[in-house]
Amino acid sequence: MELKDIKSVYFIGAGGIGMSALARYFMHKGVVVAGYDKTPSALTAQLEKEGMLLHYEEDVDSIPQACRNASSCLVVYTPAIPSTHKELVFFSEHGFEIEKRAQVLGTLTRTHKGLCVAGTHGKTTTSAICAHIMHQSHLDSNAFLGGILKNYGTNYILSRNSDYVVIEADEFDRSFHWLRPWISVITATDPDHLDIYGTKEAYLESFRHYTTLIQQGGALIIHKGLEMRQQVQEGVRVYEYSLDSGDFHAENVRIGNGEITFDFVSPIENVSNIGLGQPVPINIENSIAAMAMAQLCGCTAEELKYGLKTYRGVERRFDFKIKTDKLVFLSDYAHHPKEIYQSARSIRQLYSDRKITAIFQPHLYTRTRDFYKDFADALSQLDEVILCDIYPAREQPIPGVTSKLIYDNLKPGVEKSMIHKEDVLDLVKSRDFDVLVVLGAGDLDNYVPQITKILESK
Repeated sequence: MELKDIKSVYFIGAGGIGMSALARYFMHKGVVVAGYDKTPSALTAQLEKEGMLLHYEEDVDSIPQACRNASSCLVVYTPAIPSTHKELVFFSEHGFEIEKRAQVLGTLTRTHKGLCVAGTHGKTTTSAICAHIMHQSHLDSNAFLGGILKNYGTNYILSRNSDYVVIEADEFDRSFHWLRPWISVITATDPDHLDIYGTKEAYLESFRHYTTLIQQGGALIIHKGLEMRQQVQEGVRVYEYSLDSGDFHAENVRIGNGEITFDFVSPIENVSNIGLGQPVPINIENSIAAMAMAQLCGCTAEELKYGLKTYRGVERRFDFKIKTDKLVFLSDYAHHPKEIYQSARSIRQLYSDRKITAIFQPHLYTRTRDFYKDFADALSQLDEVILCDIYPAREQPIPGVTSKLIYDNLKPGVEKSMIHKEDVLDLVKSRDFDVLVVLGAGDLDNYVPQITKILESK
């Protein structure tokens, strides 16, 4: 189906952060957009306000009439939806064109210059920074992101004129193999999603294949020292980056008084005295990758500096809710051991002399089974760890795999406890905190607004 032939789009799993960005794209195009999601949320409520037709029961009769013509309705689904889903079965049996979200994004990289960010972690923040730099520059850009940009209140940026599209390249289910990047960053390749890949070797091979998809004349910007082999087409430039070495890196980093400033070293043009609008230590490296991509596209030094200075962050990514001398409260999406490690390290750098407490909700039984010792090591950087039950997402329970695996492996000296998610609010009411962070990719974040109100009332 050509884009021009699409009169309606139906999303199965519409409330996911990535799916909602595509929904907004098609709503901007003026076609009928409808869909199903299992759970109402603030995001689905906003989508309904914007004009999307949504329902929350698995029911074929709820599919609107505008989405029942197989010749003009595109169906988009998330891999988390089971093949037995009644609505998915209906569309399949009636000859509709059904695509994964990643396939639709792949189509966009064939009609635009795709600026894609892949990696186990850091891809949402890096792509968000790049999208903001590009959008406020003379180049502009479209963007499909995995988080809500605070600058815009959305995970989607529309440009009527720009040839660029920033896309978060998701390795889950090998989704990023549908993309054809013009320029790509790879932030990290620490093994993840082993329920899909089976082995670390298969995971790394998936990234190698991804690098072969970068278009001739484009570029690969890869974090220095990754355990993977790239294999690019002839004519694709390859650069390395990291915090303090590589083709792109930082020098003269200054952290203090709630501010972070550094100099950007680049083979194209060095840029001095860059100030981070979201002054978090881990964002120095994310910003280097984002600036490298934007600079290769033609952004000027002043546009890079202005973009970083005015960047306000992504919701749930090192997202400060309260920041006073007496109390700090933030939410972070970190859900892989390396992400937890970097998050904890950044919090410790910012608040070295304060007691740091984390409430952590592990995400997936398989990830907990595979990495519980690594989770424990990463969390042990903090002073206190409160563990919730595992968030299952798409998975069924695995015998013997619970949060207690992490609990039992936390290092001596760390205060620790286990709690049901439903009891978190009562716990917060009964306790005083110095620095509190809610960690994880599950649904514990739904409580963050209430936690914020409780803490503010104290």
